[in-house]
Amino acid sequence: MLIEITWAGPYAWPSFKAKNNLPPIPEISGVYLQTFEYQNGYLIYCAGLTNRPVPVRFSEHTDEYFKGNYTVFDMAAMRQGIRKEVWHGWGYARKHRSEFEERKPLILNAVQKQLTEFRIFVGHLGKEPRLLERLEASVMNNLYQKPSPFCDIPDRGMHLTPRYDSEPPITVKNKCDVILHGLPPQMEI
Repeated sequence: MLIEITWAGPYAWPSFKAKNNLPPIPEISGVYLQTFEYQNGYLIYCAGLTNRPVPVRFSEHTDEYFKGNYTVFDMAAMRQGIRKEVWHGWGYARKHRSEFEERKPLILNAVQKQLTEFRIFVGHLGKEPRLLERLEASVMNNLYQKPSPFCDIPDRGMHLTPRYDSEPPITVKNKCDVILHGLPPQMEI
């Protein structure tokens, strides 16, 4: 089976479109890519999925960033292909709330910059959960196998659900009007 997916974008992070003059994310569901500008294209930080409209999911992401629960980067370094954290979220954030509170102005300033500089791409495939899960997992696992800096930028330890052995493979042809570094023209999900 062959599926073509068109990655539409770049879109602005919701509530940040006035800061970067990009169009808003459409009210569709699917798999999304969080990217930033890099060498005449975009470098992928993360793939995610949602069965709800993407802007709704991103409002949740925004809240988590401002609560200090997500990792925050030095975007000048990221544009050079260097993963440099201002704040490490996830488990570290839960155990170091006092450090977050002490560094909060610096971290939240970096959050503002990061969300302003993120460029979002969305691939609409409908709402079939396994298809979305398989695509998300394939994008991330593909990035992990790439050379630096493509494999260095994404977070590790995401809960991914790739194709089960009992599921037939699907070939996805990726189409985009711009360069999405690290995303192959075609991949198996």
